[in-house]
Amino acid sequence: MLSGRRLNLLDPSPLDVEIEDIAHGLSRMARWNGQTEGDNIFSVAQHALLVERLARRAFPDIDARWRMAVLLHDAPEYVIGDMISPFKAVIGGDYKAVEARLLTAISLRFGLPAAWPEPLVKIVKAADRSAAYLEATRLAGFASHEARRLFGQPTRLDPAIEADYLSPWTAAAAKGRFLARFEELSS
Repeated sequence: MLSGRRLNLLDPSPLDVEIEDIAHGLSRMARWNGQTEGDNIFSVAQHALLVERLARRAFPDIDARWRMAVLLHDAPEYVIGDMISPFKAVIGGDYKAVEARLLTAISLRFGLPAAWPEPLVKIVKAADRSAAYLEATRLAGFASHEARRLFGQPTRLDPAIEADYLSPWTAAAAKGRFLARFEELSS
């Protein structure tokens, strides 16, 4: 990692996880395999911020600790990359096992439980599906009916907020905003 840490993918230690490495990697990782509109990629960091924002909107009583978990839901991708869901399904167990071990190490590093409680997992999945719908229809060329069939009806944000979060940012902006939100949730 750029921090100098060496992360063992098969046995990751929470001590080798740094938020700067996560933010850097996720800000340069393209969602939708880069098949999105705009001059910049739509990064996993920007997606994570959108998902956290949607979770706050749909579940206004969610506490900061769980919002942190939502923000970090795709954090393992800073090491293993973002693969489209159909391909993850083909690869199957080995990929998911590595991803789960990384998420456990990341969770422990930032004071979250190793295993997330089911209500939190449901919040993450609901917000992630809403984000996927919005990204699909605004950035990846999906028709509304097609995205609704795949992802369901999304939670909506204020139009100005939605426009901001769905306009691809530069890697530097995505990294900066991700780190700023992490700091807000850490305080």
